[in-house]
Amino acid sequence: MKMIHYYSEDEIEKIRASAQLVSKTLGLIASKIEPGVSTLELDKLAEEFIRDHGAKPAFKGYQGFPNTLCMSRNEEVVHGIPSKNILKNGEIVSVDCGVKLDGFYGDHAYTFVVGEVNFQILKLLRVTKECLDLGINKTIEGNSIGDIAFTIQEHAESNGYGVVRELVGHGVGRNLHEEPQVPNYGTKGKGTRLRSGMVLAIEPMINLGTERIIQLNDGWTIITADKKPSAHYEHNVAIVNGKPEVLSTFKYVEDALVMKNSIII
Repeated sequence: MKMIHYYSEDEIEKIRASAQLVSKTLGLIASKIEPGVSTLELDKLAEEFIRDHGAKPAFKGYQGFPNTLCMSRNEEVVHGIPSKNILKNGEIVSVDCGVKLDGFYGDHAYTFVVGEVNFQILKLLRVTKECLDLGINKTIEGNSIGDIAFTIQEHAESNGYGVVRELVGHGVGRNLHEEPQVPNYGTKGKGTRLRSGMVLAIEPMINLGTERIIQLNDGWTIITADKKPSAHYEHNVAIVNGKPEVLSTFKYVEDALVMKNSIII
């Protein structure tokens, strides 16, 4: 059985600092996302920003991943590789970012609209973000991983969406991926018991259609089997004095979107 790490208040503050740098990086990307911009341009901006703040991109080189950001467009669920292909009006793109700062990791994600998208897509994004919030609310000492997972699954499936099975959230701290795994589907009361000191990356990956996924030949990009869009939101959450404390924030993203008069999901 793999070991779960329990972090002290001081260590949690260091994880928070890393998570907040990810939040600020996503805020920078939010200000730049628009039709005509390539995902590779955005990736380079993010890497420069992270390094300028004394941190390292956590994803670049991780198991051979070539870039700083995972940028997954439309039917791409996660692990999309930035490229010279430009973003187009009506698309969505999930941006997943990780950093290592002072020996600790932060890792979270946000799904953006590019230009104007239809109501069906906006609802998918809204419900996926609601799934994240509902999961966080269940991150209480004495609950189980299954309580988080069941809540996310119930909300997504009640709206007719597919919940990805093969990809899960995880612990985060001194390592990018730690125990326990945090699936987005499950049974109330099952799985690892939650305790103060745990830090989790909770990340619903919700599909407009089927729950089934396919990996592309690049060895990284995961897409929906029916090619319908997928949304992905992620926060880093510590259990402090028995209650959830969100270490990351969408504030920087939302502030940037307000400045651009873009849609906030």
